[in-house]
Amino acid sequence: MSSLPLFNFVKKEKVAVFWFRRDLRLHDNAGLYHALKSGLPVLPLFIFDKNILDQLDNKEDRRVTFIYQTISRLKKELKKLGSDIKVHYGSPAEVWKELLDAYDVAKVFANHDYEPYAHERDGEIKSLLLKQNIAFRTYKDQVIFEKQEVLTGQNTAYTVFTPYSRAWKEKCNAFFLSSYPNEKYFSGFFKTKTASLPTYETIGFIEAKTKFPSDQVKSELIENYDETRNYPAIHGTTHLGVHLRFGTISIRDLARTALEKSDTWLNELIWRDFYHQILWNFPHVGKGKAFRPEYDNIRWHNNEKEFELWCQGKTGYPLVDAGMHELNATGFMHNRVRMVTASFLTKHLLIDWRWGEAYFAEKLLDYDLAANNGGWQWAAGSGTDAAPYFRIFNPAAQAEKFDPKGIYIKKWVPELNSLNYPAPIVDHKFARERCLKAYKEALNKDR
Repeated sequence: MSSLPLFNFVKKEKVAVFWFRRDLRLHDNAGLYHALKSGLPVLPLFIFDKNILDQLDNKEDRRVTFIYQTISRLKKELKKLGSDIKVHYGSPAEVWKELLDAYDVAKVFANHDYEPYAHERDGEIKSLLLKQNIAFRTYKDQVIFEKQEVLTGQNTAYTVFTPYSRAWKEKCNAFFLSSYPNEKYFSGFFKTKTASLPTYETIGFIEAKTKFPSDQVKSELIENYDETRNYPAIHGTTHLGVHLRFGTISIRDLARTALEKSDTWLNELIWRDFYHQILWNFPHVGKGKAFRPEYDNIRWHNNEKEFELWCQGKTGYPLVDAGMHELNATGFMHNRVRMVTASFLTKHLLIDWRWGEAYFAEKLLDYDLAANNGGWQWAAGSGTDAAPYFRIFNPAAQAEKFDPKGIYIKKWVPELNSLNYPAPIVDHKFARERCLKAYKEALNKDR
C-alpha cells in the first residue's frame, strides 16, 4: 500500500471522520451533516480503493479521472474553510488500521452503499472500529427511499415498478425531499494544513482526456423531457448519470425539481430507487443470478466472435453499431439505444446478458450496479418488470421510429453505405425464431 503523509495533528484531540464514497459533495450530504453536528472536529477522508481499482483493465478509465478531478475540487472547497481532505490509496482495512494508529478517532460517519462489495467492506470496517469502541454510523443519502421503506400491503418488497412508483409518490413529502443545511456547520471541519493528493501514477492510472457532462439541471430540458427523451439525435436527456453515480449532486435537489417540472423525469429517478431496493432485498441479482431463477436455464449461444463484433459495433445493424461506437468513444450511450443494444445481444445473438452487463460495467461512465443489472435483466426478460421474452426489438424498426432522419446513426457510423460496412451478423427473422425456441425450452424445463 502506498500511503500519504498524515496530517500534522495532536493525537489526544478526538475527531470524527467522515468517509466520502458515493457522495462527493459538501452540499446536502446526509452523513456529513450528522458528522458536522456531532460537536467533534470533522476529518474528511477518501480512499482510492485498491480492491476496486485493481480490477479495472483500462488505465485511462474515465471514472477514475472523474473521481480524481472531483476530489481535487473538494480539496479546494475545504481549503477555503481552513480544512482539507485526507486521501489514501490502498485497501480500506489497511488504510483504517493506519488511520486509527495515528488519530484518536471517536466516531466515524458515512453514507449507505448498497452494492455487495460495499456491504462486505463496511461490515469489515465496522468490526475493526468496534474492537476499539468506535461507533460507525451510516445514513441514507443517494436515494429518496431505500431498503424496505416502501413496501406492499403485505409488507414485502415491490417487484413491479408501476405499483412501487405509486406507493413511492404517496409516501413522498417535503420531509423526505428537504436538503440538509450542511453550510450552517462548516465551521466544524477539522482545521489542518494542506495534505497532499496521490498522483495518478501512485494509484496506477493515467488521466483520461475526457470532457465530463455538466452537473447543471436545465429547466427547458426537464420540461420537454417527455417529448425528447427517446430520440438519440437530440440532446433530450440530462446526462446527469455520472453525477448521481458519484454523488456530486443531491438526489433530493433533483427530486424537488422533477416534482415541479416533469412527472416523466421523476419516474426516471424513482426507477433508481426501485432498482436499489431490488438489489438490497434480492441480493442474488448482484451476484450474477437472474431475478427470475427459471431464466438461468436458458441455453445461450455465446459465440465469442459475435460478442466481439457486438462490442466493436460491427453487427451490420446501424442503430446497434451506432450505440456501441458512442459507448466506446465517450463512455455514454443514450438510454433508448441501451435497450436496443441489450436486446440485440441477448435475443438476436442469444448471448448471456451477464456478458453484456459486464461490458457496460467496464465502459459506462455512469455505471451503477443496481441500474445496470436491472436494465440488462429487463432486456433479457429475466428481471423485474421484464420485457416479455417474446417481445424482441427489431433494430431497423427502432431506428426508423427514433432516428427517422438517421442523424444519430450517420454521426456514429460514418462508414454506413460504404464497402467497409458489414452485412448483418444474423437475420432478424431467424434470430427471433431461435430466441423464442431457446426461451420456451428453458421456461418449460421444470414444468
